[in-house]
Amino acid sequence: MTVTPVDFASLLCSRLCHDLLSPVGALNNGLELLADETDPAMRQRCLDLLAESAKTSANKLKFFRLAFGAAGGFGDLVDARECRGAIEGLLSAGRKVELNWLVEAEQLPKPAAKVLLNLAMIAGDALVRGGKLDIGGEENGGQLEIVLRAEGTRVILDPDIRRTLTDGEGSDGITPRVAAAYLVHTLAKDAGGSVVVSDAGENVMLFGAALNMA
Repeated sequence: MTVTPVDFASLLCSRLCHDLLSPVGALNNGLELLADETDPAMRQRCLDLLAESAKTSANKLKFFRLAFGAAGGFGDLVDARECRGAIEGLLSAGRKVELNWLVEAEQLPKPAAKVLLNLAMIAGDALVRGGKLDIGGEENGGQLEIVLRAEGTRVILDPDIRRTLTDGEGSDGITPRVAAAYLVHTLAKDAGGSVVVSDAGENVMLFGAALNMA
């Protein structure tokens, strides 16, 4: 299936709107409750919920700008600390996922940064009951190798996302649900590399990507 740049932009917009709908909707609901609430304790509770939803929205927007957009500047490299901060912010919302950052490089090529960020989002979503996410990356023989290890009591990856990561397309083609996986596959392929995903075993799943540095 051929996806035009315009089609892919539409898919990404649909994905972003879907992911932001919940925290933004919570903000709207919280404001409505606050307008009608007179009890001081309940008003404080509403304010706490509003603050939490606002933080979640801001963290997601920061992540999406770096993972999908032009954040990080117009150069060829992205500060690895920005990637780590964006991932930490994304993982802090909802399920509790502990991040173990093992990337030693101070800067990453922009395609590699986007691959790492999107794989982190996919791996984090696979930890449906929380857990630990180890992220590593190193240069080896002219290739930048990225490895993520997701460990939790329940690790589930949508079969279409798995197929899109490794093969470039799921059973239903390219949909908003697999947009991030399609981006990872395309960036790795364009860099002369590939993406691999292990089967879930012993509550652990591995994601790997290799991109040529030349």
